[in-house]
Amino acid sequence: MTVIVRATSPDRPSDTEGFARVRRACVPAMLATPASVAFDAERAHPDAHYRQLVAVAEDGEVIGTAQVGIADDSPVPGQGFANLYVHPQRRGRGAGTLLLRTAEEHLARHGAQTVFCWALDGTENLAWAAARGYRPSRSAHFLRLDLTPDALPPLQAPPPGVELRTAADFADDPRPVFELDAATVADEPGDIPAEMEYGQWLRDTWEHPLVDRALTTIALVDGRPAAFSMARTDGEGRYSTGMTGTLRAFRGRGLAKLAKNDSLHRARAAGIRVAYTGNDTENGPMLAINKWFGYVVDTTEVRHVRELGA
Repeated sequence: MTVIVRATSPDRPSDTEGFARVRRACVPAMLATPASVAFDAERAHPDAHYRQLVAVAEDGEVIGTAQVGIADDSPVPGQGFANLYVHPQRRGRGAGTLLLRTAEEHLARHGAQTVFCWALDGTENLAWAAARGYRPSRSAHFLRLDLTPDALPPLQAPPPGVELRTAADFADDPRPVFELDAATVADEPGDIPAEMEYGQWLRDTWEHPLVDRALTTIALVDGRPAAFSMARTDGEGRYSTGMTGTLRAFRGRGLAKLAKNDSLHRARAAGIRVAYTGNDTENGPMLAINKWFGYVVDTTEVRHVRELGA
């Protein structure tokens, strides 16, 4: 079967629909809708040289996808990424190899020296990555929690001096939410260091169609945002935690757990029945929190890296 690879186009709605469908089939925890796929392409910073690639079979079916770009928010130049997924029922047709080759050529043209990509854990996937010159680095879990009536711990009353609000309460001035997000992301494990800029955060995060401000909970200590749990929803009954974190000065007080529990209760009350989250396997504190909630490992990915030209 002949497979071609092309960049998605706003003139072809089937591209974004197929992109979202493949992504959900490969990693349900990574929420994707046609609107969110289109948004990511439209709002990408020019310096990211971001492209969405699709592998298309002879009959027009999108069977594979890739997100490709330069980490423009990294202080280290030449850092590229290429995250590929091929539909589980359409593997073995060369789509992954063609996607990766196209992605690497695009990144090389735009100055990438190092390429990072994720591979779903498993002997076949890891061997595929190794055969193409990629070496494994860190790993991360996607976790799942079924929001049955008795799934969540009871709601807890905030301690004195602590108030729970939603991101929607900051609609007029979201900068405090940005500052909280930026500070906690800076402490996250990662291969590519990132530096957030407010304007870009507004465009990429605050205005993202998957971000659910009404279900995002923020814990304030004496009026200052100190911890939060960012919620994403896809309108089809799935919820995902975008980020949960606490400022260093306020850690050890259970604020992240308090915020996440409140957000999950809000989600269940809104009719959502499955929640996902992700954790670096070395992030012990958040893994412990998610185990306390009852999350179980759904899938695991391994981060890989390759030096172009090596």
